[in-house]
Amino acid sequence: MKTVGERKNHLRFEFGPVALRFHRGRAVLFACLAVALALSAIAALATGSGQAGLGEVLAYLSEPGRTAEPSLSVIGDLRLPRVAMALACGAMLGLAGAALQTLTRNGLADPGLLGVREGASLAVISLMLAFPGAPLMARPIAGMAGGLCVALVALAIARSLSRMRFILVGIGISWFLSAVLAVILTAADVDRIQAAMIWMAGSLAGTQREMLPIAFVSLAIGGGVLAVTARAADASLLGEKAAIGLGVWMGGLRMASLSAPILMTAAAVSCAGSLGFVGLVAPHLARLLLGGGQGMLLAGSAVFGAGLVLTADTIGRTLFAPLQIPAGIVLAVIGVSLLAILIWRRRNEM
Repeated sequence: MKTVGERKNHLRFEFGPVALRFHRGRAVLFACLAVALALSAIAALATGSGQAGLGEVLAYLSEPGRTAEPSLSVIGDLRLPRVAMALACGAMLGLAGAALQTLTRNGLADPGLLGVREGASLAVISLMLAFPGAPLMARPIAGMAGGLCVALVALAIARSLSRMRFILVGIGISWFLSAVLAVILTAADVDRIQAAMIWMAGSLAGTQREMLPIAFVSLAIGGGVLAVTARAADASLLGEKAAIGLGVWMGGLRMASLSAPILMTAAAVSCAGSLGFVGLVAPHLARLLLGGGQGMLLAGSAVFGAGLVLTADTIGRTLFAPLQIPAGIVLAVIGVSLLAILIWRRRNEM
């Protein structure tokens, strides 16, 4: 990474062929948020049932291979994979929401509202119930196929990405798929239904180390695609004709802005189930506190999304211990509260 002071009050970061420029004040605020997220992750590692606390966390982080002691094993084998998965899934959903809101030019766009999340959920649930012995790698593939099919159907019906019709079609498809999911779960075998219901509620309790590479590779690919196209996305907000005049390939930009959120949403759903509100709320928090262009919006949405899921999972597994509340349920409470605050702050714009 190379840092170049290109303009007063601005910082420019170069990652090989990719260059991002941030306002200095926003970059400092973003760095503070990133540090707060890291401290929250350490606090999450230090809390929970058992005797493992902050001292054990620091001992494990200083020597990761030390898992012979039971207290360090709790951190390395149980809490760390769960915290890492919460961060990855939250970042992916935040990025997906930011990309879809920019693509559709609608602040209501969200993987759930467009039906992508329900399409991925339907595909994964069908796989889990029909083929319980299927490998873990099959889940993101099935989820991505389901999410992509739903997005293509919504696009074919709406015939436009930038109009409210696309949102409304997506909402209709989302409700329809929710009904189909309910029918499938009602008719499913009782022995398999409990695991499926917990997964659908959005729980990280079943996180396995084998799923972490899937989540982080999907995050790297999807986030990388969106970062590369961030400047083109900024230009597209000026209008299609102006963007084409600036050299933007609109077809490629739309393809990247749609396929990357589908990949990340499918991966997040496959790994942690249905986590609502993150893709909708995280971009609005990023706009409210950080502002700036698409690059800062993406970075801020990833941090806020990761923080939301991490906070929800930590509350869910510690507040009513030994009972564990799925993160999706806690997120519904947090998300509704944040959404009400955001609507109140922008009441004069509606």
